[in-house]
Amino acid sequence: MKKFLALAAATGIAAFALAQTPEKHDASVRQPPEIKWEQGPAALPPGAKAALLEGDPAKDGPFTMRLLMPDGYKIAPHTHPKVEHVTVISGTFNLGMGEKFDESAGRAMPAGTFGFWPAGMKHFAWAKGETIIQLHGMGPWTINYLNPADDPRRKD
Repeated sequence: MKKFLALAAATGIAAFALAQTPEKHDASVRQPPEIKWEQGPAALPPGAKAALLEGDPAKDGPFTMRLLMPDGYKIAPHTHPKVEHVTVISGTFNLGMGEKFDESAGRAMPAGTFGFWPAGMKHFAWAKGETIIQLHGMGPWTINYLNPADDPRRKD
């Protein structure tokens, strides 16, 4: 239990996952009105909403979640320890590679776009218009900000 609580504190997503994941893993279909949006994970800047569709991103194994970001929402340069897979559901998700947030170095991903990038890739993102993306991959999902001051989990 202590290991789980430590992971929960580190990722900032375990409480969100526990609130969303069913007790048993059956086949599931969710129409848009059935998708339950909650406050986004603590690992992301305030303002995003999240909906867990499958699995538990804080644990080993597959997961699928959606993020709803308001217009202008920004995620500072960061990495992930595993491959990240993103499908843009609506709006425009912009992705840039590198250590510094630079919109001129980004690429627009309009609705319908799919992308993936390897573990350890330094990248940043922002939304143009209200934007919904779907993330899927293998947990545990974590985000490691290049500049620790950008990490919303910091309590300084």
